[in-house]
Amino acid sequence: MQNDSRINQIFEQVVRRNPGETEFHQAVKEVIESLGPVLHKHPQYAEHKIIERICEPERQIIFRVPWVDDRGEVQINRGFRVQFNSALGPYKGGLRFHPSVYLGIIKFLGFEQTFKNAITGMPIGGAKGGSDFDPKGRSDAEVMRFCQSFILELHRHLGEYTDVPAGDIGVGAREIGYLFGQYKRIVNRYESGVITGKSPQWGGALVRREATGYGCVYFVDEMLKVRDQSIDGMSCVVSGSGNVAIYAIEKLQQLGAQVVACSDSNGVIHDPHGIRLDAVKRLKEVERRRIRDYAAEHRDARYIEGGSVWDIPCQVALPCATQNELDERAARTLLANGCIAVAEGANMPSTPGAVKLFHDAGIAFGPGKAANAGGVSTSALEMQQNASRDAWTFEFTEQRLNEIMRNVHRDCYETAAEYGNSGNYVIGANIAGFIRVAEAMLAFGVI
Repeated sequence: MQNDSRINQIFEQVVRRNPGETEFHQAVKEVIESLGPVLHKHPQYAEHKIIERICEPERQIIFRVPWVDDRGEVQINRGFRVQFNSALGPYKGGLRFHPSVYLGIIKFLGFEQTFKNAITGMPIGGAKGGSDFDPKGRSDAEVMRFCQSFILELHRHLGEYTDVPAGDIGVGAREIGYLFGQYKRIVNRYESGVITGKSPQWGGALVRREATGYGCVYFVDEMLKVRDQSIDGMSCVVSGSGNVAIYAIEKLQQLGAQVVACSDSNGVIHDPHGIRLDAVKRLKEVERRRIRDYAAEHRDARYIEGGSVWDIPCQVALPCATQNELDERAARTLLANGCIAVAEGANMPSTPGAVKLFHDAGIAFGPGKAANAGGVSTSALEMQQNASRDAWTFEFTEQRLNEIMRNVHRDCYETAAEYGNSGNYVIGANIAGFIRVAEAMLAFGVI
C-alpha cells in the first residue's frame, strides 16, 4: 500500500509538471503502475528516487526550423529532440515528421523508447524527436530544404557516442539521406554511425526496413508457442500499410498465416482469400497510391471507406499504424470474433481500456515496447556494423533480429512470472526494462 501511494504521488507530480501532455501521462501511468512489487523487492530504487528521475527527461530541445518552399515563400516549423535517458548508452530513437507532433507526443515516444531499448539488451539509451512538418504533398526539393534546416540546428546535439536518431512516421530513406548528407557537410566527417535507417548502399543495415514488422511477428509467434499454438494457418488483420504493416504481412505469410485485411488512414481493404502483398507493395512503395486502389485491381476484395480493420474477424491482430488506434469498442469486437492474440507493431496503439479487456479475456497481448522492438534492435545492429566498418548479409542480420526478439519475449515472460503476473507481457516488459535502466542509474550515482 505504501508503494502504491508513492507511485500515485509520482504520477500526480508528472501531470502537474507536464500539463496538457496526455500521451505522455498515459505512457508514464502505464509503466509506473507496474512497479509496486519492484519497489517492495528493491527499496533502494525508492530511496534514490529512480522513478522520479526516469520520468524527467535529461534534456529537451525545441527549435525553430525555417525553410523556403517551391514558391519562394518562407515556412516556419518547430523541431524537437527529447533526450530521455542515457544510462545504458547513447540516446537512440527515431524522428517523426507529422502535423500532430508536439512536445507531449515526443516525450511519450522518448519515454517508451527508453524501456523498449533496454529490453533489447543492446547498449542504447532512449530518445525521440521530430517536427510538425508534413512531408506529404511536398516536392523532393522542399523536403530536402526542410531536412537541411532541421539538421543545421539539431546536429550540435548528435554524435555516435551521444545521440543517434533514426526514422519514424514521415521519415524514410529519402529524409534520412538528406539529413545525413547535410550533417556530413556541416561536421566535415563521414560519421555513418550518427544516424540509422540509412540505405544499405551507404552504410545502412539490410533488414532495417523489414525489422519492425518482422520483429512483431516473431514476438507474436513466441507468445503462441508458449500456449502450444502455432501461427501457421491463422487468419490475421494488420492495421496500416506502411513499412511496419507491409513487412508484418510479409513475415506472417512466410510463416503460413493468412492476412485478410489491412488499412490506411482513409479506409480498409478486406480480401477474404488473402492480401496480395506484391500489389500492396507496388501501390504503397512504388506508386504511392491509396489502399482503396487495391480493390479496383482485385474483384474479390472489398474496400470499406472510413471502416475499421478491427471489424474484420481474425485470430491474430497487429495494430501497426499509430497511438490509440485500437479502443475498447474495437477490442470487444475482436474478442467477440474469436481473436486470440494481439501484438503492437506501433507505439502504444491500444488504449488502456482495450488492454484491460485483452488481459481480462486472457488472450496473448504483446505491448509495443516489447513487440515492436525489432526496429530499434536492427538500428543497434546497424551501429555495430558502422563501428566495425563491416557489412552483414540479409540472412545473418535477420538471424540476429530473430534471436533478439526471442530473448525479448523470454525476458518479458519470465519477469512477469517472477513478479506474480504470469502471461502479462505488459508488466513483464515494464519491469524488465525498468530494472535494467534503474541498475545503471544506481551505479552512476545522482546525476
